[in-house]
Amino acid sequence: MNYTQSLTNHIEKLVGTLKSEEELKEVLKRKFTKKELKVFTGIECGVDKKTIATHIKTDEQRVEELYNNCCKKLNQELFKKELVDI
Repeated sequence: MNYTQSLTNHIEKLVGTLKSEEELKEVLKRKFTKKELKVFTGIECGVDKKTIATHIKTDEQRVEELYNNCCKKLNQELFKKELVDI
């Protein structure tokens, strides 16, 4: 998965340059819950929601909610500051 591309697609008003792929992965692991991380990476890698729901033992509606939560978190200023190189 290309974290830089995925994050660029979801973040509005990004100021600065994103960190390296490895650093981005670590920030996401720290800031997202385990389920949010699985859902976000799964959807960004093209896995269908039904498969993700089965994998994390929930329903497709919850997968959608978790994905929306991830997108909201990505646009919080404190979160964005951790993703950008200073």
